[in-house]
Amino acid sequence: MTRLFNEPAAFADEMIEGFVASHGRWVRRVSGGVARSTKSTPDTVALVIGGGSGHYPAFAGLVGQGLAHGAAMGNLFASPSAQQVYSVAKVANNGAGVLLGYGNYAGDVLHFTQAQERLRREGIDCRSIAVTDDVSSAPLDERQKRRGIAGDLTVFKVAAAAAEAGYSMDRTVEIAERANDRTRSFGVAFTGCTLPGAENPLFTVPEGRMAVGMGIHGEPGIDETGVPTADELAELLVGKLLTEVPEGLQARGARVVPILNGLGSVKYEELFVVYRRVAQLLAEAGLEAVDPQVGELVTSFDMAGTSLTLFWLDEELETLWNAPADAPAFRRGAVTAAALDADDADLADPVAAIPDATDESRAAAVRVLAALGAAKDVIDANVEELGRIDAIAGDGDHGIGMERGVRAAVEAATGAVERGAGAATTLHLAADAWADRAGGTSGALWGMALRAVGDAVGDSTTPDAGAVATGVAGAAAAIMGFGKAKVGDKTLVDVLVPFRDALSAAVGSGQSLTDAWGAAATVAQQAAEETANLLPLMGRARPHAEKSLGTPDAGAVSMALIVRAIHNTFAEAKAAATTTKENA
Repeated sequence: MTRLFNEPAAFADEMIEGFVASHGRWVRRVSGGVARSTKSTPDTVALVIGGGSGHYPAFAGLVGQGLAHGAAMGNLFASPSAQQVYSVAKVANNGAGVLLGYGNYAGDVLHFTQAQERLRREGIDCRSIAVTDDVSSAPLDERQKRRGIAGDLTVFKVAAAAAEAGYSMDRTVEIAERANDRTRSFGVAFTGCTLPGAENPLFTVPEGRMAVGMGIHGEPGIDETGVPTADELAELLVGKLLTEVPEGLQARGARVVPILNGLGSVKYEELFVVYRRVAQLLAEAGLEAVDPQVGELVTSFDMAGTSLTLFWLDEELETLWNAPADAPAFRRGAVTAAALDADDADLADPVAAIPDATDESRAAAVRVLAALGAAKDVIDANVEELGRIDAIAGDGDHGIGMERGVRAAVEAATGAVERGAGAATTLHLAADAWADRAGGTSGALWGMALRAVGDAVGDSTTPDAGAVATGVAGAAAAIMGFGKAKVGDKTLVDVLVPFRDALSAAVGSGQSLTDAWGAAATVAQQAAEETANLLPLMGRARPHAEKSLGTPDAGAVSMALIVRAIHNTFAEAKAAATTTKENA
């Protein structure tokens, strides 16, 4: 378990603060994460990596000369927001564009893609590489769906070396893609991990058992066996990876970088015992091990487990792998020390200007705040249950992420209302805060939803039922367009679409917003329950779809809870208005 912390919600920020204080030779704090504390060569490609906190040395430990120029750091096990990625990339940019590198998880893809699009709109050449090395997370013919684990290191290292050597953006991207194509990883776990302040592990492995293929966030494995001996584990890991020799290569005579990675609680001495047999097996298969790495490189708090990565080299990739690097957690050769960068990046988030609004819209903003407050209360009351549902086939962090997001949204909306904002501005600021603080897939999607409703209601009039229905329809279009989920994929879309349709139909028939929303909330509740009969086709639960049968989707459940809670605020406001009118 995680024993040393202050306020759990502040853990990630305090961790970054302490990391920077102890590693100022390599990194400095910037808005959204960390960047090199040394100057970089002008007009060279910058590599910005990132992901959720809780995986050190990934990602901040890989920032330094010869490695990444910056790292966007999300909350615990949650992808950084688009704003965080954008902010770090702006600081890191050397004038020749920015390559974004991250593991292939839905939340990271959403947020890094949003940041990439924003940077491109500003004229910055921005590309992305999503690492897909985990062989257990999807079959070979769907390799683009695989998640990224310890193979992050090989892809980031050679891409960074290419950028440091002055490669063009096109060539740097080609190197990163080639490295990704030649990297394979496979892992096992013996126990789960416990996040700061949590009473129970985020996920568990039965006593005396080993989860085969379990992901670094607790994504369920593909099998479960008894705990093997060290030699038996080495044989399992090597045997699996040798069934996936990259296309066009032969095992015998190949040169590979083996990486035996500890996930948090497996001791180095244990890893060395396992690697002893790994080295023997690689030699027996005719492979030459180049620069083996044994230790903690991508972790998961106190999770007990290990993974083996094989990076299949060619001459150019080997040269780039061996190029000098100097980062807090990875050093290679000797770099020429660069001067410290004295440019202090602004850590403060800019205070958004509040546009003019009518009195009617300001009154509506108060009702928006009440609705968000109700959403916060219902999520707070159900956070553990949402986590339990999510852990059936996912990583178990949905409740935590929703709690972070909705609390940030309420805080932002409160400030907006106090400054005289209208309904649209209040929703927009709440949307940005939710997406930024929650991170992950849910943060991005709820941010889109609130922003779409804000666009529809505006700041100049009292929002009527038609405007709200239009906003909900816009939210559905934005979420489905960006996330690519559709009805039947076992996501929040399975609730959002029937809710949208029921709301539009009720409003179209002349019902008041309160009555129409209430009817649609009932439809949403039923739709959420019916997701128990679906197999997930998106997100971290997809590789283990059968495990989720009989359990509703956590995102669908949280949406149904929120729309019902919002209806209660509408009904209370309507009742209060009726009472006031009768007493007048």
